[in-house]
Amino acid sequence: MRIPFDDLYAALNRAMLHLALEGERAALCARLFAETTCDGVYTHGVNRFLRFVEMIRNGSIDVLAEPTRVSGHGAIERWNGHLAPGNISAYSSMHRAMALAREHGLGCVALGNTNHWLRGGTYGWLAADEGFVAICWTNTLPNLPAWGSINPVLGNNPLVIAAPRPAGNVVVDMAMSQFSYGTLAAYANAGKLLPVDGGFDAAGNLTRDAAAVEASQRALPVGYWKGSALSFILDLIGAMLGAGLATHQLTTDYHKESGISQFFLAIDPSRVAAAAELNQIADNIVASLQHAKPIDPANPVRYPGQKTLQLREENMRLGVPVDEKLWRQLQELSF
Repeated sequence: MRIPFDDLYAALNRAMLHLALEGERAALCARLFAETTCDGVYTHGVNRFLRFVEMIRNGSIDVLAEPTRVSGHGAIERWNGHLAPGNISAYSSMHRAMALAREHGLGCVALGNTNHWLRGGTYGWLAADEGFVAICWTNTLPNLPAWGSINPVLGNNPLVIAAPRPAGNVVVDMAMSQFSYGTLAAYANAGKLLPVDGGFDAAGNLTRDAAAVEASQRALPVGYWKGSALSFILDLIGAMLGAGLATHQLTTDYHKESGISQFFLAIDPSRVAAAAELNQIADNIVASLQHAKPIDPANPVRYPGQKTLQLREENMRLGVPVDEKLWRQLQELSF
């Protein structure tokens, strides 16, 4: 079913107030959930809300906590999230990184002791909309096998890279697994095969069967050993700088995934060139990509983030797709 964006936001905001979030923080948390769903990232928006509620109830998220600055020098700072709601803490961390970048040309915030940030792309879009280049990532609980192993010892550690462009920001939002576990669950629930191999089954064979990958907990790293290596070093750097937990220290219970480490980098490109020059470079590169001959003429090549803009427009116009059962549960939480 499709729900008008304002109605979805209002229901989420009421639910946040029932969960003891207050005022602007409740409104921000609700808006981030609603915008994620509106942008078509259904696995990390409203579909994840009940898990968010469970983590508040089991103490993994402290709705009254707020991040505090621990240390810093020049353009880099370390913050403690104190287990506050992860999307609010990530949002404020990217804002702080942008403030440092306005002063120094670039700004870095390492955030430890925080919670799942939900859609990582949110913070890339946030920075790019303000004219900044952004790089940010998070570690996760162990859900990805290191290359050459059979048990999950790495996280799928989402990485976001964003570049500003007036005609449409370019935003990469990717996990270190070929498919996020939210996407695997969506395919499994729909009884559909993945478009490409997504991991290994219990017998160690590559498969497109999402349910088999979920059962084996052997998701496929992007680029095979390269994705494994990238996941490892993102975890290492995030934990070193943020002083939060590393993947090997995190529980395997996704309802208690808490205390994780994140990193936010903002770069002010106006320090090195005029906006007109930067925009022309970006437009030329996007045009070059879009001139590539598609395999299927009905599906032209897209730049990262292009589909997000299309889905956002469509869902704002037609209403945001929400599962009917989930919508009833959200309304029950809202009144």
